[in-house]
Amino acid sequence: MRRGKWKLRNIPQGQNPEKKGVPSTEKDKTYISRDIEVNEEKIKKRVGIGVSFDAGVRKLHVLGKEIHIYFINGLCDMEALTELLKELMKLEARDRETPYVREAIENHLTEVQVEYKDNLEDCITEMLSGLVFILVEGEDKAFVVDVRNYPGRSPEEPDNEKVVRGARDGYTENIIENTGLTRRRIRDERLRNEIMRVGVRSKTDICISYIEDIADPDMVNIVKKELEAIDIDGLTMADKVVEEYIVDQGANPFPLVRYTERPDVTAVHLFEGHIAIIVDASPSVIITPTTFFHHVQHAEEYRQAPFIGTYLRWIRFFGMLASMLILPLWLLVVLEPQLLPEELQYIGPSEDSNVSEFMQIVIAEVGIELMRMAAIHTPSPLATALGLVAALLIGEIAIEVGLFTSEVILYVALASIGTFATPSYELGIAIKIFRFVLLIAVVSFQTTGFVIAATALFLFLASIRSLNKPYLWPFLPFDAQALWQVIVRTTVPNIRRRPRIVNPQDSIRQRTD
Repeated sequence: MRRGKWKLRNIPQGQNPEKKGVPSTEKDKTYISRDIEVNEEKIKKRVGIGVSFDAGVRKLHVLGKEIHIYFINGLCDMEALTELLKELMKLEARDRETPYVREAIENHLTEVQVEYKDNLEDCITEMLSGLVFILVEGEDKAFVVDVRNYPGRSPEEPDNEKVVRGARDGYTENIIENTGLTRRRIRDERLRNEIMRVGVRSKTDICISYIEDIADPDMVNIVKKELEAIDIDGLTMADKVVEEYIVDQGANPFPLVRYTERPDVTAVHLFEGHIAIIVDASPSVIITPTTFFHHVQHAEEYRQAPFIGTYLRWIRFFGMLASMLILPLWLLVVLEPQLLPEELQYIGPSEDSNVSEFMQIVIAEVGIELMRMAAIHTPSPLATALGLVAALLIGEIAIEVGLFTSEVILYVALASIGTFATPSYELGIAIKIFRFVLLIAVVSFQTTGFVIAATALFLFLASIRSLNKPYLWPFLPFDAQALWQVIVRTTVPNIRRRPRIVNPQDSIRQRTD
């Protein structure tokens, strides 16, 4: 946690008193006038109606009163808006006089969610969020009607969290759909989805999800305060910006929160007592607090039999260790061949090269990283051709000209496979960074450098705290029962308690009596 962020600033949420044109206090708000033309001029100036093509207003006369309906046509369900207009027109067509015009209009609003707002700031914010607001001549309050229909894709399985068996739905960029996907799996009346807006100009919707009688209320309050204290124009990178505000990442490459695009993974963590942060316009959900071992588990392990899940987990652990250690250890025995026993003397380059082994590894690692970047930016029809170019041309020709030895290509490929086998993309990149650190230590100081660098890495991991939670729990501090569940994929009926690391209010998951 960053120092000095525990106390909230005494300003309204999402507002910066130092910025011109942004209200800083309740007194600065522009309240709705009973003169509808005065309101129209203010709204036209603020929103740019007549300049911005997507900002519109529909004017009607109903029961002798002028009505203005303001909307953003790219964010509204136009069918719902048309149905609302039809109902208001029917009300006028009946030609009935009534002194209760506002009540009559309210009774003909066909949408479920209708609110009252008494100031233009709130009305404009809701309008820019996809709702519509209705002003009635002679009234100083507006109707705000929810007819949102955000553009986006349908829920589909995320590419980086695929499973052989299991649900195929995944989060989208629509915050309303995302909360619904989670709610579908947790039909508990104690599930709370608290929403707030962050960003002076973007006013991005952020939802904090937790189960009220399980999650630690102190942790929930800390997360809320951290989000409310964000004072920035806009969340351009959505959830990543939020992460950088709630945890002090600094120069630490290891992930301090977990990202997931799977609703079932989020539901499991909520049942354990974690907090989920859903940011509008992002398909990734932030789960906090998390430790190192939260990033090494995958949903596929729980979709198979416990024995198979344990096997898959051990293979994954082996791949991660190989990704970090196989290249530094190989370089170490190349530089100090006396470390190898007689039976393993075949390890090491059998042919000479024009480039040192360390530089070969560096060039190969950089080349693989460039290939990964190129694959991301390459259109799908050309991806296969790109792979063929990399495998046949670059690899083979580089070996023939003496730039690489075949053994370097082998071990660099094994290290890369281990990186891709890591469930968390962020953790895979962090492992790659520290692999470079170990390689530099080995080439500089051989065995001494490897031992010192490996020890420093372990001490660094032990010193990390995410939201004041030890990063290496349950290894440090040691928790035998929790560590066993990390090493072995335990059957669900045998998991009776929630993880102690999140301080759950209700620590029992299932009763035995």
